[in-house]
This record gives sequence, structure tokens and C-alpha cells, in this order.
Amino acid sequence: MKRLFAFTLGFLTAIGGFLDVGDLVANSLVGARFGMSLAWVVPVGVVGAALFTEMSARVSAISGRATFDLVRERMGARAGLANLLASYTITLLTLAAEIGGVALALEIASSVHYLLWVPVVLALVWIVLWRLPFQAMEQTYGLLGLALIAFAVALWQLGPDWGALLDGALRPAPPPGEDRPTWWYYAIAVFGAAMTPYTVLFFSSSGVEEGWTAKDLGQARVNVFVGFPLGGLLALAVMACAAVVFMPAAIQVEHLSQVALPVAAGLGRIGLAVVIVGLFAATFGAALEAALAAGYSVAQYFGWAWGKTRAPVSAPRFHSAVLLTLLLGTALILTSLDPVKVTEYSIVLSAAALPLTYLPILIVANDRDYLGEHVNSRFTNVLATGYLALVLVVSAVTLPLMIYTKAGQ
Repeated sequence: MKRLFAFTLGFLTAIGGFLDVGDLVANSLVGARFGMSLAWVVPVGVVGAALFTEMSARVSAISGRATFDLVRERMGARAGLANLLASYTITLLTLAAEIGGVALALEIASSVHYLLWVPVVLALVWIVLWRLPFQAMEQTYGLLGLALIAFAVALWQLGPDWGALLDGALRPAPPPGEDRPTWWYYAIAVFGAAMTPYTVLFFSSSGVEEGWTAKDLGQARVNVFVGFPLGGLLALAVMACAAVVFMPAAIQVEHLSQVALPVAAGLGRIGLAVVIVGLFAATFGAALEAALAAGYSVAQYFGWAWGKTRAPVSAPRFHSAVLLTLLLGTALILTSLDPVKVTEYSIVLSAAALPLTYLPILIVANDRDYLGEHVNSRFTNVLATGYLALVLVVSAVTLPLMIYTKAGQ
């Protein structure tokens, strides 16, 4: 019974914890501007994220070591450093966006300017990282994130033309008045939001923190292969809500508060209150994961003692790296940069850096010295190689598209 409870809890956590501020902003913005024409990108991103996250989970469960730790050992210091610089930079930008997202969620609830909430968010994140046990932290914010199911309920209540939504999803082409380069630019944004590298770094290291073994692989796989797709359905609900409410009125999403408006339109004040809880939980949980992922990557590269479960006195450099990253992310948001713009840039640049994260994982997951009989199957390698080719293409065209479209304007 205890194992069944842990299984159910982990499954629900995977659904609720899938969405972060990048997914919320990207899918809402795309729905408002392009309708459901980019819905196909969500399953493409979810399959890729699940594929490489399962590899990371398997590496951790079988070897007892985190993926980044093995990447440095397997590929050498230089390749590991390139991986570290790319992953850390993107994770820092993501953390800044999540801190801004939490502050914006609090602004929606309180009408107090989000910049005044930013120092409070910093303190809350650090206290939770410092005091709350690892598993309780992960499950609390994952389960509260389930409040985002309000998007699916609101969509039903809005009574959309389901045939028109499905027709839009089955016609992957820019709507009238939109050019194809801009449409592709936002396709990359949705793809990058689904495959953000920090998720893989966190999942791998948290497996080591929780002492996963081969016996835990089944639970990890179900959480990833079932929980992530269900989280992807929530992302599609966010996109569809924006397509139904904003697109007919030609309203573009420029603020996190707009993401919640379709829920208020469909479910009223109670729905708005529920979705604010979901927005807070999703962004706060992602801020915790991003801060830890940054600390994990730095500590594992330099071979320092690491782990949230370790007291600061036994892993001082790891805890210092987490705190320093939190301070840098907070400082970035306090410059008054628009958090939504920071989010957009973080997910697009994340897409550009994807090969540096996913190629090393694929190499390690095929190394029998670490995984023995648990190396990738032929099917996994064929699928992963296809995704690697895709992320290489995405990486090559991201910056030219960003410049050509002036970041999707």
C-alpha cells in the first residue's frame, strides 16, 4: 500500500509539475496569435522530453550517479565545461523567469507590484530549499500544480467550437496575416519550453538524492511516460483557452495575468482563485528545481560534495552555488526587465543549446561500463537519434530566426 501511495503521488506530481512559466507563457501566447496551428509542437516536445528524461532516470538508478557527473567523466573536462556553461546560463535565465513568474502570480492575487514581491520570493525559495525535506518539497508543489487543471475545465465551460479547434490543430500553417518565419520562431519557443534542460538535470540528480535503484525504474518510467503526456494535455488546454478567448479579439498575451483570464471568463472568481494557486505552485516549484539544477551542475562538474539532503556544513560549495544563482536570478529580474520577455528569450535560447545537453546524455545512456544491460534499446536509439537531428536543426536556425523576425515581432 505504501508503494502504491508513493506511485500515485509521484504520478500526480509528474502531471502537476510538468508546466512552468515557459510552458504557460509560450502556449498562451501562441494560442492567442496562431490559434491551434502549433498544437502539433506540444506532443513533439513532450515525447522528446520524456525520452531523454527516462534516459537520465535510468542512468541515475543503475549507476547511482547523476548524468552530469558521468558526462564530465565520460567526455572529458572540455566537453563537460561546454555542457556546463550552456546548461548553467540557460538555467539561470529560466530561474530568473520563474522568480518573475512567482512575483507576477502574487501581483495578480494582491494587486501589489511584482517587483516588490521579488525579494520576498527570493527569501521564500531559499527557506523552502533550506528547511523542507526533498520529497515533501517536490510533492507539495507538484500536487498544487494540479490546480492548473482549471484550464481544461474552463475550456469546457467556454463551450468552444470543438470542430474548429481540431481543424486548426490539423492544419499546421500560419493563419492569415502571419508570415511563416515568425510562425516557425514560435514553434521553436513551444518546443524549447517543453524540452528545457534544467528538468533533465533536476530529474537525474533528484534520483541520486532519493537513492533510486533498478527497482525504482518502473515507477520513474510511468511518471515520465504517462505523467508528462498528461501534463502536455494541460499545455494544450492553455493554448486552446487563449485561442478561444484572445484570438477572435486579436489580443496578444504580454503579461502573465492574461494567461489566467480565460479561466476567469469560463469559471468566474473561484476558477481565477484556483488557477492563481496553480500559477504560483508551477512557477515556485520550477524556481526550486532550477535553483537546485544550477547547483547540481556546477558541483558535479567540479567534483564537489553536493545534495539538498546534505547539511550546508558538509556541502558548503554546493549550497553556495545554489544561493549565488538565486541572487543572480533575482538581480536580473530586479533590473525591471519584463519577466515575460525574459521567459521568451530563455525558452528560445534553451532550444538553441539543446544539443549540448542531450547529446552527452545519449552517449552516457549507451555506455555499458555504467549501465550494463540497461543501455538504450535499438528503438530508443533510433528515436533519440532522430530527436538529436531535430534539435541540431532547431539549434542552427534559432538565432537566425530570432534576428530575422526581431524575436517574433
